Amino acid sequence: MTGSPVSDLTSFIAMCQQTASNGALQRLVLSKYKGAEEELTRVVIRPVEIKAQTLLSFLYEYRTNHVTKNLAVDEAMTQLQQWLGGDFHNAHMITDEWEIQLSFSKKGKVLINKNRNKNSPAEGDKTSTQVELAHNRTKLRYVEQDRPYLRELGITDANGQIIPAMSRKWKQINKFIEVLSTAIQQTGLDKRSELHIADFGSGKAYLTFAVHDYLTANLGVKTQVTGVELRQGLVDLCNQTAQKLALAGIKFEQGDVQHFSAQGINIMIALHACDTATDYALNMGIRTGADIIMCSPCCHKQIRPQLKSPALLAPVLQHGIHLGQEAEMITDGLRALLLEAHGYDTKVFEFISLEHTSKNKMILAQKRKAARDNAEVLQQIADIKAFYGIQEHCLETLLLN
Repeated sequence: MTGSPVSDLTSFIAMCQQTASNGALQRLVLSKYKGAEEELTRVVIRPVEIKAQTLLSFLYEYRTNHVTKNLAVDEAMTQLQQWLGGDFHNAHMITDEWEIQLSFSKKGKVLINKNRNKNSPAEGDKTSTQVELAHNRTKLRYVEQDRPYLRELGITDANGQIIPAMSRKWKQINKFIEVLSTAIQQTGLDKRSELHIADFGSGKAYLTFAVHDYLTANLGVKTQVTGVELRQGLVDLCNQTAQKLALAGIKFEQGDVQHFSAQGINIMIALHACDTATDYALNMGIRTGADIIMCSPCCHKQIRPQLKSPALLAPVLQHGIHLGQEAEMITDGLRALLLEAHGYDTKVFEFISLEHTSKNKMILAQKRKAARDNAEVLQQIADIKAFYGIQEHCLETLLLN
């Protein structure tokens, strides 16, 4: 429908305010950006519940990073009035009942299309909205922006706002804690009175501090977190940060996963573990009986030279990128099977983009509560090795010694 640009725009913003206030708003996407920020592509707006107050979360999607800001409903409507028709020329609102598309013609006319939401709940059924709000609230509880360690590590500023350059790291921290939290609940570690966590290759310790804070502040579990890092300068820096924040139960030591001796670890973490460092980390996690093992491999050099693929695949694998992908798949697939054969339920999935790599695979293993016959899995491992002509897989060798 078309009409007076001012009245139609006012009507649309009024609908936005009404649905946001009564809990019916699911998502509002602003696109066709014409403003001054060259890198900004669109803004996605969702309702979130923080401390029993409904706010609107603005996700600014830039080409290289994302930034989130939370606004009260009235503030959000003021922002929409300033943006629509100027900086943004398209808005797509999804509510429990409707899908409403707003756009502007070249002559400045307001165009509004309104259709029933095909996925709308039955009349009086607010389950979807309640679940969405509860989901957002739960995610926000994993890592609160006002945590002191975030400020000390340069994730947030003095006012508790995310520093734009660290927005991807902030997203990584939240996703990591979300994955870890689910695994902790599934393994029953949240019922333990004390936990020991080892983080190998802890680096600047963004995730190490986040794990310690989540377990102590959110779960109230007595926790000992040990960050292991090869670079002594980072070890000293992280220990100084822990001391400055007066944190108990977190320490950093110099070393690497191949030579570090560990016992009684409940959660073993090794992100961005290059090549066979992943195998040494997985081996240590299995040897120490860790309930949760989290590894993120980043390169796969051991298996690639051994691969003898079928002649039929030669035209495909003549491209180096495909050969690398095949080596990655086989390497991590065998790692998952070896974990399965040693008492773990395992998932392999893409975790989240890191600051310095285009993708980041996660190997997540949770210790199985009941033993089972692993003969079939062991045969699968043997068959895959034979098919590809693999003589040695580092993790398998380590587990046999």
